[in-house]
Amino acid sequence: MTLEHKPENTHIFAPEEITQPAKRGAWKWMLPLSTLLIAVVFAAWHFGWHAKAVTTGVLLFATASHVLAWVLGIITLVPIVGPLIVKVLSLSIIWLLNAVGYLVSYVAIKRGYSKDVLTYRAVTIALITGIVIGFVLGSIV
Repeated sequence: MTLEHKPENTHIFAPEEITQPAKRGAWKWMLPLSTLLIAVVFAAWHFGWHAKAVTTGVLLFATASHVLAWVLGIITLVPIVGPLIVKVLSLSIIWLLNAVGYLVSYVAIKRGYSKDVLTYRAVTIALITGIVIGFVLGSIV
């Protein structure tokens, strides 16, 4: 078993690989894919399809095809408000609090604490709303 000798200035990630130039003409694929996803969501709403299944499928497809990142990039182009919306959507603490809330709600409903779940979810929504408002005001000021 021999180890190959590497030159001293080689890195695991070459700067050329990290900073890829923007792909021109991506809208030719992303716009029809976005339209298709909007049509699927509208058809699901119109025909009463299972909401969780459609939402999971659309989010998985949008993430895998990079449509989600493209749409967030389009939203970011809106002056002043766009970058704030994208920052709030990408706050991981919001997603984490919401996920923990759903898990606790599921366990509590299974054990028969449905009234307490309503109170807990109201407090969680108030907390998340306060965090978002504070983040937006902190970004503006």
